[in-house]
Amino acid sequence: MSEIIKSIIIVGGGTAGWLTAGIIAARHQSRINNSDLTITLVESANIPSVGVGEGTWPTMPNTLRIMGISETEFFRQCQVSFKQGSKFVNWDNESQDNFYYHPFDVPEGALTGDSASYWLNENEQNSLAQTLTSQEAICEAGLAPKTISSPEYAGYTNYGYHLDAVKFAEFLQKHCVNQLGVRHILADVHQVKLTNSQSIESIILADESNLEADFFIDCSGFKSLLIGEALGVKFNEVGDTLFADTALAVQVPYTDNTSIASYTQSTAQSAGWIWDIGLPSRRGVGYVYASQYISRDEAQAELVQYLKASGDYTETLSIREIKFKSGHREKFFHKNCVAIGLSAGFLEPLEASALVMVELSATMIAEQLPATKSTLPIVAKRFNDIFDYRWQRTIEFLKLHYLVSNRTTPFWLDNKKTESVPSRLQEQMTLWQFNPPTQLDFNRLGEVFQAPSYQFVLYGSQFRTQSLFPLDPIIKNRVINSIHQTNLRTEQLLTTLPTNRDLIEQIYSYGMKNI
Repeated sequence: MSEIIKSIIIVGGGTAGWLTAGIIAARHQSRINNSDLTITLVESANIPSVGVGEGTWPTMPNTLRIMGISETEFFRQCQVSFKQGSKFVNWDNESQDNFYYHPFDVPEGALTGDSASYWLNENEQNSLAQTLTSQEAICEAGLAPKTISSPEYAGYTNYGYHLDAVKFAEFLQKHCVNQLGVRHILADVHQVKLTNSQSIESIILADESNLEADFFIDCSGFKSLLIGEALGVKFNEVGDTLFADTALAVQVPYTDNTSIASYTQSTAQSAGWIWDIGLPSRRGVGYVYASQYISRDEAQAELVQYLKASGDYTETLSIREIKFKSGHREKFFHKNCVAIGLSAGFLEPLEASALVMVELSATMIAEQLPATKSTLPIVAKRFNDIFDYRWQRTIEFLKLHYLVSNRTTPFWLDNKKTESVPSRLQEQMTLWQFNPPTQLDFNRLGEVFQAPSYQFVLYGSQFRTQSLFPLDPIIKNRVINSIHQTNLRTEQLLTTLPTNRDLIEQIYSYGMKNI
């Protein structure tokens, strides 16, 4: 019985630490209430949050719902706005009038490739997203995905959030401690003590107190105190595939009661891209770039030019530089320790994959929490296999955005060189010359990015699959009918949905309906 895992220590707070604590604690409430399991989060008061990962996936609403969080209170306390996808501006070429959407809604027939095949064969003038979903039109109109009469976590379209990462971590902390029974210790970790078998035995805090546990979770960020420093698990860089290594981030107050975009905007630049996220009180903007292609001063000049074009630039804005290495741990789960968040790895925030990786990692640990120490190696092997796969697929998907671009500066041209493209992605691109991406290309349970995501990015560029055979008439009629229903739905939603800002202000005033 001494082998039973009854205590978990999470090292590191922030969004990753508290989200992990909440997901696991919500799953194991009965054990916590019966004192059969303790979850303790130890965080330093001296380490500021990175605070740039402000976009989530449409998985987050269900994650918060399972944790027992009120969506109304989440909006009221975390500077939240709705996100329905991403808009990529000028990614295909340097002209100032091209863009495409990667919406959150999954069109009917997308997984099988039927809807994309129809769009390709019919030479549709509208974009793939506009043809197959309502979300491009909704986003272009600045509308929210639901109305104030919609219940919490329910909407007319799939949605995630934009949020203030610092406020979100504070909100999660209060919920985890007050509602889910997570223990909280504010202290620096000064030493990690290992057993003879090189597992973690305990952590020693600044006041020399010794905290033992059966299982440890490393959420210590880039420092990677446990999995990296203590256990020595190697970090595999992927800078030869994803070139960006620096971000210039800035918080931009609104100059008036500006509309709030319900999408993340990504605008291509000479050596990278600029993110633009609308929160209720400000925008979060940043230039992600590769320092080998552009100097800090040149990058800042491009960022300032972008801000001036949007009309919200002032000389008093504080621009913060963040250096990073794209890559991930060779193993994410080693001995009795698993890394979640930045300690596991980091990729440029092009498709907001950081928080969803936290959600997926914490959910798998919650669902497959080892019952005994003897089962740790089995669960670790399974976890490492799944997350190595997920990280590789995410790297490939991010690379795809660059690979299909027709921009012509050295940064963009080098991104198209064969030696920088993962071999599996090269094979897929060969297949996609004649067949659109389908679920057969991504057939694992819990794929991070599925076939529709690849279709939206591929066909947002000038890349076109050349179909060798006509679409089956029955399938074609099914797609035509689906598109007709989508058009009717779009017309209705455009007249009934409020703007993003209007709905947020209604939530502040009245709250959403409880489920």
